[in-house]
Amino acid sequence: MCYNKQSKNKEGISVPDNPLAEVFGFPIDNQSHEAKRYRRGRLCPFNNKVPNCTKDKAIDPLGVCSILVEDGSATITCPIRFRENWIIAEDAAAFFFSPDTSWTSLTEVRLKDGTGQSAGNIDVVLVSYDEKGKLLDFGSLEVQAVYISGNVRNPFAQYMKDPDGQSKMVWNGHNYPRADYLSSSRKRLAPQMLYKGGIFNEWRKKQAVALHKSFYATLPELPAVAPEQADVAWFLYGLELNKEENRFVFTRHKTIYTAFEPALLRITKTPASPIDDFIQHLQ
Repeated sequence: MCYNKQSKNKEGISVPDNPLAEVFGFPIDNQSHEAKRYRRGRLCPFNNKVPNCTKDKAIDPLGVCSILVEDGSATITCPIRFRENWIIAEDAAAFFFSPDTSWTSLTEVRLKDGTGQSAGNIDVVLVSYDEKGKLLDFGSLEVQAVYISGNVRNPFAQYMKDPDGQSKMVWNGHNYPRADYLSSSRKRLAPQMLYKGGIFNEWRKKQAVALHKSFYATLPELPAVAPEQADVAWFLYGLELNKEENRFVFTRHKTIYTAFEPALLRITKTPASPIDDFIQHLQ
């Protein structure tokens, strides 16, 4: 598959030939027996809570793990995609706990605030324990995939009608799907850090955030600190194409260590435009 080939959509904007990078865990032109089996069974290869993909709908799941963006690279749009080989848990444990610590992980853990109201669910909570199974410490791991603007179900449905025949399809449909980094940060990442992250910070517990590297690149530069001084570790991952197997491999790209409050302030505070421009607009 040519991941750099460009077309123009109905809005006249240059985009990849179609937006689908991975469907049910495989590039759309992967016609191996394994890829066909996963597509046929609507299966998830990335440690979902059940064998099948459950994204969007359990009966008719939207099995798009990642989409192609303008430069032809793949960006993760499903949070379950981050669970490949549980690399994210291993990386977070190395930040939370000392070497040789016994630890395990719990997913979708309910969190309450000081009034007893729900503050949401933690994607993954890692806990360390002693030889008798007594809990010693814990930390939170939040996973933030990228929102999609536009309609990705239409090209997905077109592909799934005939995966063999549509493996090199060109999609020029209306409302071409794109990675919406701004909404991902303002509507999801910032509120998560503010509410759930604020509770863990008050408890003086470490936090880890797993992001796609292209998403992090759209955030303002966060003030870094030494790992031993950090409250939060930002793990940046990417998808590297293994051409021999024709599969994308989940790979850690970089880690940034920050204190909690300076990082939160940088994410949630928007630089002000010149006040004279606003006054002129009012006038």
